[in-house]
Formats: sequence, C-alpha cells, structure tokens
Amino acid sequence: MAWLVPVGIWAVSELFGFGRGDSAPNPTYAEIEARRWAERERDRAIRDLDSMRVEVAQLTQSMQSMQSRTLRFQQEAMSAAAAAQQKNQEQMRAMFDAVRAADAAHFAAESAARVATEESKKKAQEAEAERQRTQAAFEKAQRAAEASKLDAERLQRAAEEEKKKAAEAVAESEAVRKVAENNVREAAAAKEDAERRLKDGIQPVLTPTPQEILAAQAKIQYQENLFHFAVAGRAGGGKSSLVNAFRGMSNRAAGSARTGVIETTLTMGRYSDPDERCQHVWYDLPGAGTIRIPDWQYFNAQGLYVFDCIVVLFDNRFTQTDIAILRNCRRFKIPTYIVRSKADQHISNIVREMGYESDDENADRSQQATLYMTAREQLVNETRHNVKANLVEANLPDQKVYIVSSSCLRAVAKGNQPSKVIDEIQLLNDLYTEAQARRVRQSGRVSA
Repeated sequence: MAWLVPVGIWAVSELFGFGRGDSAPNPTYAEIEARRWAERERDRAIRDLDSMRVEVAQLTQSMQSMQSRTLRFQQEAMSAAAAAQQKNQEQMRAMFDAVRAADAAHFAAESAARVATEESKKKAQEAEAERQRTQAAFEKAQRAAEASKLDAERLQRAAEEEKKKAAEAVAESEAVRKVAENNVREAAAAKEDAERRLKDGIQPVLTPTPQEILAAQAKIQYQENLFHFAVAGRAGGGKSSLVNAFRGMSNRAAGSARTGVIETTLTMGRYSDPDERCQHVWYDLPGAGTIRIPDWQYFNAQGLYVFDCIVVLFDNRFTQTDIAILRNCRRFKIPTYIVRSKADQHISNIVREMGYESDDENADRSQQATLYMTAREQLVNETRHNVKANLVEANLPDQKVYIVSSSCLRAVAKGNQPSKVIDEIQLLNDLYTEAQARRVRQSGRVSA
C-alpha cells in the first residue's frame, strides 16, 4: 500500500501544475480568481491525501502486526488481508475518483483560465483600439494645432508685410508729395527764368520726347544702314545748291534739289547719293529765320536731333541761329561741320572792292591771279576769325570752318580737280570719314 502515497502526490501535482517551469505573464483578475479556486481544490485534495496517508500508515502497522502473528492468526490474516484488499480496492476506487475529480477541477480551471484569457485579450484589443483612436485623435488635433500655428504665423507675416507696405506707401506718398512740391517750385522757378530769359532775348531749350524722336525718324525715313546728312541754316544761304554739289549734280539736273533766289525749300527734301556704293542720304532743310520757322524753334521743328551729321551752312554772317544749331547738336552729340558757301561770289566781291573790274580787257592775268589770292586769303581769315569769335562768345569749343563754292564742290564730288579749290576736298574727305567711322562702330556693336 505504500506505493499509493507517491502516486497520489504525483497525481495532485500534475493536477495543479506544481513544479512546472513555464512562466506566464502577469495574470488578470479573472486568472487570479481562477487560480485561487484551483488552489483551494488543491488544498482539499492534499487534505484528503493526508487522510489517506494516515490510513495507509495504520494499515501498514496492522500488516506488520499481522505478519508477526502470521502463524497464529493465519486465517485471521487471510481474512484481514482479504478485507484489506477489499478496502484497498475501495481506496483505489476512491483515489481514482479523486483523480477524476482533480482532472475535472483542472479542466474547469483551464477552461476558466482560457475564458478569462480570451476576455482579457478581447478587452486588451478593445483597449488597443481605443488607444489607437485616442492617438489618432491626438495626432489630428496636433496637426490641426500646427496648421493653426502656421496660419497664424502666415497671417502675422502678411499683416507685417501689409504694415510694411503701408509704411512704404506712406513714405512713397510723402516722397511723391515732396517731389511734387519740388516740381512745383522748379516749375515756378523755370517759369520765372523763362520769362526773364525771354525778356533778355534768350530763347528756351526744348527736349524732344521719345514719341517725337520716333516721329522724326519716320518723317525722314531713317534707316540704320544709311548715313543721314542734313544741311541746315538760315534761309537764302544756298543749302539746295550745296546738297546738289555734294551729290555731284548741277542745279538743273534731273533729281536735283530745287534752287532759287528766294527761299524755295518749304518742306524737307530727301535725296539719295547717285553713287549706289555710297550709303549716304542728303537732306535739304527749309531755312531758319522765316515767319514760318522762328530761329529758336528751328532745331526741334526740323527734327535735327535724329540726323547722323549736320552741316551748318551760312552765307554772309555767322548768326545766333547757327549758334543755336551748334549748341543743340552738342547736347545730342551730333557731329557738325560749319560751312560758308558761295566762296567764289564773296571773292569776286572783294576783288571788285579792291578796284578791279572783271570786264577790263587790258587787265593783266598775273594781276588777276594776285588779286584772287589776296581776296581768297582775306575771305578765309575774316570768316574764320568771325566764327571763332562767335563760338567763344557762345561758350562753344572752337572748330574748323570750311569755305567752299558749290561749283568747285560739285567738280570734286565728280572726281575732277578744279584749280580754285579752298576747303572742298577736305570737307568731302571729313564727311566721308565720319560716315565710315560710324559704319565701323555699328559693325562693332553688331558683332559684339
């Protein structure tokens, strides 16, 4: 019977899971309650086992006593053995019942623990879902807060920018107001100055607008690949004859500029050079100092500010009209050439003033030549001295004066070599050099 005790203890240990090395996570409240119930069942089973152990011990003592009295009480022993065997069988049945009860309790405990675990898992899942919802709501609220912060910062920057713009607008309006006040003062001062200048006989300076410049270029048919020469000056100075001479044409040739004793050029004339290789265009302008064109309006009225070069032509006297043209050309950086025309007529007049009559049949040719050279030198010296004095008085830089006659200039332009040349050859060379220099500058700008 002694083997029943270890067997019972082993069964109870297996029933309640004693000695297992497996570790479980922290139990839930339901698991703790299930374990307590299982421990109570275990304690009750142990008590039963203890009772059985006592009974087994008593049986063992009885058997020892019976063995010592085997001989005498063989029959009693046999009967007792049978009774003990019967009792043992009963006890085995009781033990098996206890084992079955323990198994049932263990199954019940496992079922309860499994149910408790599933419920805890379900609650844990619900708690995790709730945590995720809370986290999502928190993140959404955080994003909304960040967006609100960004909007607030953006609105603050916009407000600061608007404030800055408003301050700049105020400052700009104040600056505009000051400029307007200054312009008013300057306009009043300019008005007073203009009135004073008009009283003193000084004409105002007019600056063309960009629209006026474009209109003037369109009027003269300005082209970048051409060089535009304008011949300007007072009325009756021989501008048309000079334009014809520059082109190597007589005053009666077809396509020549119209000439006459009185002012015949009332509108601007545009004349191309007969030599197609020369990309020059000559312009015969109406004369200044007429009722139609007052002196001080001449430069702007004729649009002289768009020409590439201006020949300032005068006949007898170098006047304020010529000074005004030169001064305006200097403002616009336009090359100018001062030319005195009708040199042959002026020399003849000087010779006659010397007492020589050209129709004198007995005149000595050498005397004629001497008188001519004397008159020529006088004309050149007087002309250059007069022009220089006028330039100094007008505070303008000194520049060369070309003294020419249209007949000699026409011969030079045609390639001839007239005998009575003064400045005709140099004038043409300087004009063509100016045109060539401009063409080189243009090609340089294009290549750059």
